[in-house]
Amino acid sequence: MRGWLAAFVILCGFGVFGWIVLGKAKLILAGPSDGRMKLEWKRVRQTVAQSFGHRRLLLDRRSGLMHLVLFYGFLMLQLGALQILWKGMSGTTPSWADNATFSLTQEATVALVLLAVAYAGYRRYGERIPRLPRGPKPLLVLLWIAALMVSVVATLAFERLQQRAEASVFAPLSSALAAVLPASGADAGYEISWWAHLLLLLGFLVYVPLSKHFHIFTAPINWLLRPADAPKMEPLNLEDDTAEKFGASELGDLARKTRLDLFACVECGRCTDVCPAANTDKGLSPMHLMTKLRDALQGHNKSFRPAIDRPIATSGGADIRSTMTWQTENWRAGETKPSLIGEVVTEQELWSCTTCRACEERCPVGNAQLSPLLEMRRYLVLTEGRMPSEARRTLQNIDRQGNPWGFPRKDRTAWMEAFAAEMGWRIPTLRDEPRPDWLLWVGSMGAYDARARKVTFALVKLLRQAGVSFAVLGAEERNSGDTPRRLGDEFLFQELCKANIETFKRHGITRIVTACPHTFHLFKNEYKDFGFEGEVRHHAELLSDLLKKGLLASRHPVNRTLTFHDSCYLARYNGVTEAPRTILAAIPSLETREMERSGKQGMCCGAGGGRMWMEEPGKRVNEVRTAQALATGAQLIGSACPYCLTMMEEGLRKHEADEWAGAMDVAELLALSVFGEPRESGDKLSQK
Repeated sequence: MRGWLAAFVILCGFGVFGWIVLGKAKLILAGPSDGRMKLEWKRVRQTVAQSFGHRRLLLDRRSGLMHLVLFYGFLMLQLGALQILWKGMSGTTPSWADNATFSLTQEATVALVLLAVAYAGYRRYGERIPRLPRGPKPLLVLLWIAALMVSVVATLAFERLQQRAEASVFAPLSSALAAVLPASGADAGYEISWWAHLLLLLGFLVYVPLSKHFHIFTAPINWLLRPADAPKMEPLNLEDDTAEKFGASELGDLARKTRLDLFACVECGRCTDVCPAANTDKGLSPMHLMTKLRDALQGHNKSFRPAIDRPIATSGGADIRSTMTWQTENWRAGETKPSLIGEVVTEQELWSCTTCRACEERCPVGNAQLSPLLEMRRYLVLTEGRMPSEARRTLQNIDRQGNPWGFPRKDRTAWMEAFAAEMGWRIPTLRDEPRPDWLLWVGSMGAYDARARKVTFALVKLLRQAGVSFAVLGAEERNSGDTPRRLGDEFLFQELCKANIETFKRHGITRIVTACPHTFHLFKNEYKDFGFEGEVRHHAELLSDLLKKGLLASRHPVNRTLTFHDSCYLARYNGVTEAPRTILAAIPSLETREMERSGKQGMCCGAGGGRMWMEEPGKRVNEVRTAQALATGAQLIGSACPYCLTMMEEGLRKHEADEWAGAMDVAELLALSVFGEPRESGDKLSQK
């Protein structure tokens, strides 16, 4: 009788589970396809490494090990559950489970899982890790898992009493429990614990797709379907005459991959913990962004009210308050669903993002938090024409004059005249050298900004010293389009992109080097969608290669201590972390010290995503990052990005550290070592 009843209960449990999962799958597949959700076999290795190797989870060793025990413990205990249930239903033990080794393995795993649960509870409610939300739901799950483990041991203990089995070292937990349980209650105890184990197991199975624990199933799929190439924005078809809008403003606009991301989110807070906007109190929490979109997608009408929810502290010390107080009521037939912008996500959240991808780099389930955010920016700019006034002014300047400041187009070549006057020789343009090995893309910062010009000068001198054939576009050079695209103006970006590609084709350009990581990423990864095929190198990569080939020799010592700040678009977007360090390692007497957050885990300077040209209220991101650099005690902050260089120098002034510390690009440092040139007489470092 028990067997048939149990089979019916199991069938019902799996039926409910399948019905819920099917509903979630339909909700995901109901979204429009944006080309990102595709199976690429080269992602299989990454999927295995992240899902089964816990590579990102183990960045936090204690949390990672705890999750590793819970993950593999559950996998191993499914065999034990199968053995317990099969024996209870059929009265026989499967041959593969009828041995002492299996028994010891199962009970040891139960003990480890209980320890992991206890530690998880301590981290959340005792140690009170800031990024971990506390409340009844997490506690319920921990108690549920603990009860499941207890039911396993209790079932095995009562089974030992029924069989009058002797205590065994291969069954330490059940033997110890059986020793204190009354033998007279063996039959009733076994029945109760066996059914408790079955119901707890099936209950948890049904609960999983209704909670954040659905990531058990969605996370591996998410990793497998994640695009294999460098992260990039997908192009919009602006010539679609049937399109009523561009970007995302409603729940129906959320793409399939975004919806899968929402259901994969585990609410661990790692994304918010490393978010520069979150760490400087800007109102943006990537975790809240995902959970709010997920809750809205699942059919809850969430009304907006300003930030009065409980604070969530981050590793940077800031208290990030949720920008929503949820007032939940289910949608009824014919009821209007909420708008994404304003009712689910605030405009402040959208414009606070620096697009640094720290959230995506730390996410253990492979989510792309930036995708819905940037799509909502596109909607505001392209469809409604709404954006911060500084962003509007920047886009107008780029459209009219080809640079963010609005300086005259004719001044783009002024840096070349200044260089010729200083050095006594002219930089070749494509008219002078029609078929160079490399096109040097100077960019708006390198051409107009006085500080970034020094980097351009150093790079030009190094290329000439190494005998590299290069030329510049001069007056033909335009804006690359990075700022318009990140701010949501896809129309202006595509206009610039197509014009630049036409220029490249006209001159037969197939190899480009640039000192700007944003331009580097754009040319290398996003111009491909518009027909550009060519080799694109960052100046740190090219200079590193020239050093390795012996075409440059860093002879002169630079007696300084330096810490290197990684550009987000160089390190996180494109994985370039070793090239700049190779340059620094080649410079005699230069002592380098790594910041705690460096490489792909480095913190943003605050200038990405168009934030370079916008006002930043309150605590500034660059000040926080500069403080991290100063904590190393280094005299110099190295960089390989004109935006980062500007932000670091500004941070040094804010911290009143510019009297004894400075910031330099790797090209400047290498030029200092190759040529032995003193820096400007007014430079405080050269005077020390």
